[in-house]
Parts: sequence; structure tokens; C-alpha cells
Amino acid sequence: MRARLGDVIDDYCVKCKRIMNHSVVSILNDEPAKVRCRTCHSDHDYRHEQAPPSKADLRKAALFKEVLERLGPATAEDPLPVPEPVAAEPEPVAAPAKVKRAKPRK
Repeated sequence: MRARLGDVIDDYCVKCKRIMNHSVVSILNDEPAKVRCRTCHSDHDYRHEQAPPSKADLRKAALFKEVLERLGPATAEDPLPVPEPVAAEPEPVAAPAKVKRAKPRK
């Protein structure tokens, strides 16, 4: 189905931070290009109901990539060491705490 100007479609609103009803404001190549949120009235590009990745996720991905680059390429001759299983020791049981009783009032 082709979208027309003024049609109501669902999209991710950057300002509201959730999927809301939007009106089509402009069309490019038979697809919505800009939409206006019907709740907060902000205009933005049509996002195909996809939330942008959070900045924290982007930073984590960049740091992980940097760590992998520092390690260098892994070879088949140098497999990762397998840690030996450690026998679990039972944890000591703490003595029950003493309960203070209130003195009866006279």
C-alpha cells in the first residue's frame, strides 16, 4: 500500500521515545520521507518503526572492537586456554543474629 500525504502511520518518535501515530508530511520515491508525531507535533525523518541504537550500546561496541584489534588475529595453532573446574567449597553459615527484646513499660 502506498502512503499518501496526511496518512496516519506508526513510527518511532524521537521526542516521545516510543512508537506513536504519525502523519505523513513528505514523500520521496513512493515512501514517506518525513513524518509528524500526532502526540508531540515534532517533525522527523521516517524511521520505519526502528528505534535508533542507544549511545551506550555504540560505545560498548566500539570498545569491544578496540579490544579485539589489540589482541590480534587468533590462529588455529594458538587455541584459547580452557580453565580448570574449581571444586566449590561450602560457604560458612552465619550464626543467627540476636534479637533485642523491648523492656515492658511500667
